[in-house]
Amino acid sequence: MCLAAPSRVVEVRDGMALAECFGQTREVSLLLMEEDIAVGDYLLIQAGGFAFERVEPQRAEEALALMQDLMAQGGDANRWGEAA
Repeated sequence: MCLAAPSRVVEVRDGMALAECFGQTREVSLLLMEEDIAVGDYLLIQAGGFAFERVEPQRAEEALALMQDLMAQGGDANRWGEAA
């Protein structure tokens, strides 16, 4: 199973975006995106570095808050379903 955390776009240039999630930034390709992407948008990104879906800000922020809570509780992404 793959879990994609919404990443916030901090820069857009030449079909690429710089996206941030939990303090980590990375360059991602916008090749698969059909709509225009702007700074401040939230994206879901495949493991290969391709953005594939824009997420509404409220939904993205709720998901990020939930993920932050899970990480703070010591949740291990490799042990979903097991007691922490």
